Amino acid sequence: MKKITIAIDGYSSCGKSTMAKDLAREIGYIYIDSGAMYRAVTLYCLDNGLFTDSGIREEELRNSLPDIRISFRLNPETQRPVTLLNGEEVEERIRTMEVSSHVSPVAALGFVREALVKQQQEMGRQKGIVMDGRDIGTVVFPDAELKIFVTASADIRARRRYDELKAKGRPASYDEILKNVEERDYIDQNREVGPLRKAEDAILLDNSHMTIAEQKQWLAEQFQKATNG
Repeated sequence: MKKITIAIDGYSSCGKSTMAKDLAREIGYIYIDSGAMYRAVTLYCLDNGLFTDSGIREEELRNSLPDIRISFRLNPETQRPVTLLNGEEVEERIRTMEVSSHVSPVAALGFVREALVKQQQEMGRQKGIVMDGRDIGTVVFPDAELKIFVTASADIRARRRYDELKAKGRPASYDEILKNVEERDYIDQNREVGPLRKAEDAILLDNSHMTIAEQKQWLAEQFQKATNG
């Protein structure tokens, strides 16, 4: 069976990463979390005081990019990839609301996207990968053999995020999360570089009312069509 590139794009808190991770594990592909890469850069900015009341210290961030090394490794217990920032595991830290509320302005910076897109394209050169994000099917891998665009209503996505944080014992406010989801949607769709949009040849998946099992089955069917066609 030929190896292909699978691009999964969509709105925040749609469950893209979970879907992509599960699919990659089941078909033996490499999973790359592009969103985690932008979150890692955001965490670097927070840790190094690059956010100000008026925005981001862009010149400092630009100069720091060569020193920001993002990599992934497999957690032997969960068999899921975790994110490393300059060799330090930061998987939990990049999933906090603090990072979530700062990531969109960082991801909107053209020089940040250019640097990370180059890394992502290099990672995917050999095919056999699943990558999810905002512009994977439109910018990073426009020639991907299978493109999925995932959507769900904002209130359902906020509820999922709220339930996820509560399950991990973290403080969470549904109203704050919903506001963050809506703000990220606006920024992601209206940024100048790599805005969130459905590629013309992407298959739309609205998972508002789908179970995890139903999503898995649907994805498996799309994969079979793409590899056997």
